[in-house]
Amino acid sequence: MILKDTKERNRFFKFAFVGTIGAAIDFGVMNLLSHFLDMPLVYAGTISFTCAVISNFIGNRFWTYPESRSLPLLNQLGMFFLVNTAGVAIRIPILHYVEPPLTHFFENIFRVPSTSADFYARNLTLAAAVGIVMLWNFFVNRYWTYKDIDHSHEVQI
Repeated sequence: MILKDTKERNRFFKFAFVGTIGAAIDFGVMNLLSHFLDMPLVYAGTISFTCAVISNFIGNRFWTYPESRSLPLLNQLGMFFLVNTAGVAIRIPILHYVEPPLTHFFENIFRVPSTSADFYARNLTLAAAVGIVMLWNFFVNRYWTYKDIDHSHEVQI
């Protein structure tokens, strides 16, 4: 996929960079809370997800889309949070339904040992889910959360 408009392509790469930082925050906070405070994963993961969304929102509002501040902060944060929550809803079925056939594929077609097949399948599935959800998050946020940005150069794929 190529974003032909330079401004939109730059926004996409900034969005991806901000998302990478958010992922690091998500994993870092989750590990701190679950390992050092012995917090159950569900709670630690919920808190870490919220921290990552807030970080991503700040990065995108002030760096990726600096001209998008005509909407009230809390309204825009709520919209951003909803888009990201929908992204999680997209991600979970991908992780659930894609991993088992991929594991089977690696075990039976490539004759990879079970532990290696699981590793390959999990990572390939996660990579696919991250890519799909990143596209979802970018385009929905671009045209809904950050809808106050000049649309004179529409995204061309």
